[in-house]
Amino acid sequence: MSTSTLPSAARSPQFVRRPVRPVRRPAAPAPIVRPDLWVGDSPAAAVFRVARARGPVSRDAAARATGLSTATVNRQVAALIDAGLLRERADLAISGAVGRPRVPFEVDHEPYLTVGVHIGAVVTGIVAIDLRGRILGGVEVPTPTGPQDLALARIANSARAFVGRWHRRRPLWVGVALGGRVDPVTGLVDHPRLGWSGAPVGPAIGGGLGLPVSVAPHVEAMAASELLLAPHRPGDDAAVGTGLYFYARETVGVAVTIDGRVHTPTNGPGSIAHLPTGSSTPCPCGARGCLEATVGDRATITAAADAGVPGIAAADASIGAVYRAAASGSRAAQELLVERARILGRTVAMLRDLFNPDRVILGGQAFTEHPAGVPHVAEAFARTSTLSRTDIRITGFGNRVQEFAAGVVSLSSLYADPLTSIRRTNHQ
Repeated sequence: MSTSTLPSAARSPQFVRRPVRPVRRPAAPAPIVRPDLWVGDSPAAAVFRVARARGPVSRDAAARATGLSTATVNRQVAALIDAGLLRERADLAISGAVGRPRVPFEVDHEPYLTVGVHIGAVVTGIVAIDLRGRILGGVEVPTPTGPQDLALARIANSARAFVGRWHRRRPLWVGVALGGRVDPVTGLVDHPRLGWSGAPVGPAIGGGLGLPVSVAPHVEAMAASELLLAPHRPGDDAAVGTGLYFYARETVGVAVTIDGRVHTPTNGPGSIAHLPTGSSTPCPCGARGCLEATVGDRATITAAADAGVPGIAAADASIGAVYRAAASGSRAAQELLVERARILGRTVAMLRDLFNPDRVILGGQAFTEHPAGVPHVAEAFARTSTLSRTDIRITGFGNRVQEFAAGVVSLSSLYADPLTSIRRTNHQ
């Protein structure tokens, strides 16, 4: 996303802004709100989206970009300014122009933040993100082990301490993204990798911060970040057509988007963890060659140790050590990573042939931390897929896909229905 450069550094911006309301801790439990993982199509959502992507922007330009009438844009801009979500830039008005419609507007991002929490199998990331979808800062903590209620309390405490650093911004919402089976209405989660069953993720973290909370499966959230936060590419309208998002790191997952909306099955996301790969790697399920047990980070580290890759004998070895060994010339590490890349490429191709999407996006550190493997992924994909060529690319979020996934969950309701959502936060 981009913002216009000021015409002169000597001219200081003139903002029209509502006063920031102080944070109020709710007496009742924080509301759990189902995340809106789609491109909002209401007039307010459309105007707010243009402001995020193109601001400062004139009302006439916003009308052209959204297809709304200038009168409708004027009404929405006025309502969003009154709600504290937009501000006018009188300093950027065209010289000699008359009337407020000529005054550009943009997102009033400085008074606010939302909080994103990504609970991973090993590491939990916590980020502050502004209303434009830009990450302001973040921390990582080890994902707590032990009883689920105690683990969630520790995560909530870490998030609360982190938010406490942002004294000049008001937190509006918290979004949580994680693996497992998520009930987005209750915020309860079953996460076999962490040993959680019916874990009160939403109540614990939303209540711990005193904020409205949304909880989503992390791969679906990553797909939503591509729809809502990724910079616009010429000729690529995320709200049109279908997409396949494939994720691989410690775990693997897939999500589908249809006309700007992440497909969210009623019974929770499906699983590709046990797709057969043809390898002989044992899986905890009792079978051999399951996808996650073959290409996941821990599985790759174990295979490297078994192959005698230097520096991988220790139980606490990292996947980064395997990448470094390959870059340093270890033949065993290179062959192992090439085979992993080929398995990933073949799997993506089979899923592509199954869904036949308009675009395919690959995310996760299995792709972004090891660019040397990408050509092997592409080669295996091209050799396996039986359909014509399609748009396939690596996510533009690099190694921060988890952070943006959590961030978009915290922003999704504001983006889908900004006026209703800000009223909800003002009642907290």
